[in-house]
Amino acid sequence: MEAPIVVIRDLSKIYRQGEVQVTALNRVSLQISAGEFVVLMGPSGSGKSTLLHIIAGIDRASSGEVRVQGINVANLDESQLADWRNQNVGFVFQSFNLIPVLTAHENVELPLLLTALGRRERRQQVDLALNLVGLGDRGHHRPDQMSGGQQQRVAIARALVTDPALIVADEPTGNLDARSAHDVLGILQSLSRDAGKTVLMVTHDPKAAVFGTRELHLEKGELARDLVQE
Repeated sequence: MEAPIVVIRDLSKIYRQGEVQVTALNRVSLQISAGEFVVLMGPSGSGKSTLLHIIAGIDRASSGEVRVQGINVANLDESQLADWRNQNVGFVFQSFNLIPVLTAHENVELPLLLTALGRRERRQQVDLALNLVGLGDRGHHRPDQMSGGQQQRVAIARALVTDPALIVADEPTGNLDARSAHDVLGILQSLSRDAGKTVLMVTHDPKAAVFGTRELHLEKGELARDLVQE
């Protein structure tokens, strides 16, 4: 049986603000298999974004263990962690985070500039990623020449271009209309179902959650429910 891609044991995260201590995560344990589309849900302040960021190596836990593809992320220094993120994790955020003066092609290419790939190889991978999200003909357009849904698809292409095993999405449909949101969620679902990518998505929207294969509900920093979708 294939080993889980993510293994978390007794994970806690505590923030300290002066003399005030806030527990964002409290001894969370779970496993995620390759190819799952896991949706993290819960009220504001429940710890779902914190959990996502720790798994993705953006934030560090206060205690506990986080292993992604067998790597103990907590043992990596900042330089190693940056390299690990670029090779293994693709990021999609609510605000797109595209650079306005760059074309779609140039935005998608950015993660590849940190690799040893030559210009021709980078172009091939960018073209492939843009085609996967249905924007193969929009590579020369800048963000201000595209709709919000198209910009988010560019962001997904950028997340895909290094061929990471794990894609993390934090409220990826929060700034989109219903039609664009449906299209973006369909792409994420296809990446999980057809391309074998593991997708972790934070959302408040129950309509978005149905695209996943599994729902994790967090409340007050603890795992309250773990539901496999029908």
